[in-house]
Amino acid sequence: MENLNENSLDELLIWIISVDRRLVLMEAIKEHTIIKASDIAHETNRSTQNISRALKEFEDKDLIKCLTPEKATWKKYVLTKMGKELLKRMGEQYSD
Repeated sequence: MENLNENSLDELLIWIISVDRRLVLMEAIKEHTIIKASDIAHETNRSTQNISRALKEFEDKDLIKCLTPEKATWKKYVLTKMGKELLKRMGEQYSD
């Protein structure tokens, strides 16, 4: 996915901000290097299931990578290069 163009990045940003759970997750990721669904759920007053679904969506789009894929629960995730680029772009385009 290294060859994403500006339009592709913008489409992914729209995809993120169009669904609340994705936006909540992206905002929460700003504060953490390594994330877990339960931690983000607790901090954002969301269900773990809601955040886990967003994590799965992000993983499917190669925005995050699971560090502990062998585990069934308590998985840890980090942003990929593309995820970091989107977070940066989101801050530039949508910050107050």
